[in-house]
Amino acid sequence: MPTKKVKKGSLLLAEPSILGDETFARAVILIAEISNNGAVGFILNKPFSFDLHELVPGIKKGFKLYNGGPVEEDNLYFIHNVPELIPNSVEISHGIYWGGDFEVTKKCINSGQLSAQNIRFFLGYSGWAAEQLNEELAEKSWIVTPNQFNNKLVAVPALNFWQKQLQQLGGEYLLWSNAPENPQLN
Repeated sequence: MPTKKVKKGSLLLAEPSILGDETFARAVILIAEISNNGAVGFILNKPFSFDLHELVPGIKKGFKLYNGGPVEEDNLYFIHNVPELIPNSVEISHGIYWGGDFEVTKKCINSGQLSAQNIRFFLGYSGWAAEQLNEELAEKSWIVTPNQFNNKLVAVPALNFWQKQLQQLGGEYLLWSNAPENPQLN
């Protein structure tokens, strides 16, 4: 059964206690789907050092590519806020859409109709089996927050995104937001 705390469009913030996990430490994840079968999300703040045009033939413009998570890392996924340009997309929530016709998307990229303000690309996704996310929440691995950015979330800069989200939580999280990534190196 899906957790009542997490719904489509929620953000998961990695608890500061997640250390040494290259994929999920300091991650901010958009939940794209949640059901009795599990959940799917995309890490919003882990960019790769290469761009989309280096990976996909026919793309003539550079778009940052993000590590969406450790599942199906050889598959390309995207979220956007322009369903009027990309047919067959599915609304996540708050005007953010998942997927759609990729051939049309490529044409829109090459014609300049899409920018980094409208679309974000991922290799892989983050997935949880039924009850797995509930268990991780009970273990306090994640902080659930609403998406206060609505459809502008697509364009939020990845740099310091996790830290800024923690700062907004206040309290003990203010201290953690300024802690070094690896406290043992301090």
